[in-house]
Amino acid sequence: MQVEVLSPDKTLYTGEADVITLPGANGSFQIMANHAAMIANLKSGQMEIKSGSDVHSFEVSGGLVEVLKNKVVVLV
Repeated sequence: MQVEVLSPDKTLYTGEADVITLPGANGSFQIMANHAAMIANLKSGQMEIKSGSDVHSFEVSGGLVEVLKNKVVVLV
């Protein structure tokens, strides 16, 4: 699935991912390919993007995530 991580200043990450782990407002959750459409609030915590053997980690202080048709947009 396609992933974009955006801050107000710049694009932090753009690429493909197998699994994304996010710090949701009600607890940590994961997004995988063909996930149902959703919008969720994020709290402070660790976000991980896994693509094959590559892992990209980001410390986030809150934000939103939108999932739609195998595209994930994370606003932090």
